[in-house]
Amino acid sequence: GLADFAFAMQGLGAGAISLKGTPEQQAAYLPRVAKGEALAAFALSEPDAGSDVAAMQCSALDTPEGYRLNGFKTWISNGGIADFYVVFARTGEAPGARGISAFIVDANTSGLEIAERIDVIAPHPLATLHFNNVLVPHAKRIGVAGEGFKVAMATLDVFRTSVAAASLGFARRALDESIAWAKQRKMFGGTLADFQITQSKLAQMATLLDAATLLTYRAAWLRDQGQRITQEAAMAKMTATENAQQIIDMAVQMHGGMGVKKGCIVESLYREIRALRIYEGATEVQQLIIGRDLLK
Repeated sequence: GLADFAFAMQGLGAGAISLKGTPEQQAAYLPRVAKGEALAAFALSEPDAGSDVAAMQCSALDTPEGYRLNGFKTWISNGGIADFYVVFARTGEAPGARGISAFIVDANTSGLEIAERIDVIAPHPLATLHFNNVLVPHAKRIGVAGEGFKVAMATLDVFRTSVAAASLGFARRALDESIAWAKQRKMFGGTLADFQITQSKLAQMATLLDAATLLTYRAAWLRDQGQRITQEAAMAKMTATENAQQIIDMAVQMHGGMGVKKGCIVESLYREIRALRIYEGATEVQQLIIGRDLLK
């Protein structure tokens, strides 16, 4: 949907440069994104390394002329239409997540190919990228070599909150549609809103929405204060996406047959929300993040 596209375009891809890029990198890329003249993308996931970043296979070999990138990235938002990508690859300074670096790769760079365009249940530009001996100048590495994982996590901490916020928007629309539908749907000599079970469902939907909203606002506020929000962002993302799924499902049920008719707003929301429980770290990954943070 439009909200999903907006934070993918203005958030993840440009976020790493905004947070950790050099002044030269920021000047070269961020103004174009801000003006809508360029699209950015964030290339972290791989066919065999989604949430398990330590399993990353894409490599970046340091040579005198620059880094040579080889490997695949998949499930890349804006893949195939982006003007540049922030790519994470293994540079080998240390095993696991500590041997990964971040790079800016222009879409027209020789050796960068679109291996597959991925169709999903709600329209969204996704692709698998193939890096075939792609040369990236040293000046386009973001941050210190071997600390790309920190760049990725700092970016995700910020934009998991934006995923939560998008979920709140979907859920709010579903609740608004349900209230309007309940008031006008004629049933058994009255309206759907006259039934206690309808009132109970609406109350549950509103409470789920407000609970998720408060967690999301907290994460955003703490980030604005300059605080670390790894746990708070994970809580917000997990709760907002899960609650939104419940709210929208109840909205579809309340609409009856209309709820699954193509063109009905809640039908569209039902398809749109599903991927957000996976996008930028599945619910189960957020649970791991929260648990590990608590046990530090």
